[in-house]
Amino acid sequence: MRELTSIQEKILDKALYLIGKNGSFNVPIRAIAKEADVNVSAINYYFRTKDEMLRHVKEFYIDNTIAAYSVLDNEEYSDEEKIILLGNEIMEYTLKYPGILTILKEAITEKESDETSAKILEITNAMNAKMDKVLSRIFNQNAATFQYKKMIFLSSILHPASNFNIENFDQRIIKDKEQRLKYITYMVKTLKKD
Repeated sequence: MRELTSIQEKILDKALYLIGKNGSFNVPIRAIAKEADVNVSAINYYFRTKDEMLRHVKEFYIDNTIAAYSVLDNEEYSDEEKIILLGNEIMEYTLKYPGILTILKEAITEKESDETSAKILEITNAMNAKMDKVLSRIFNQNAATFQYKKMIFLSSILHPASNFNIENFDQRIIKDKEQRLKYITYMVKTLKKD
């Protein structure tokens, strides 16, 4: 995941977090400033308008998505290791930004009128295509069975990370990286067996 190196990125980080937490892009600038521990004037200085800041939030999301999926290009790992590490990146990203689906839903709605939203969908589709290639080599099934296994895999990654505060299970599995990796490894091996 992308490291934050400036006040501007800290603001984007907290804005993305609040958008996800609220399930909407309708987050007050004051709330973002408070979460980022900066003055409202800092947000105005770096972004001029809320719309400009939201465009940067979307670009920040794109950068983080590309970084998360980059493990699929690392030939040092087997396909199974790539998917396990990708699953961990997705879970970690979802935990940090609890409503990444808000960004995708907004992009779908705004794709015709917003260039950055169209780019989000383009990048998401490209990353998912890369994931599909690796998953298909692991599962090696017919098209229908592959789609079922892919859905189970993604659900097993996104559901616990998106709902970990309300679920009634040991949250260490989700919060601790080693436990997450064990969980994801178990899911991949279980899906591979069928």
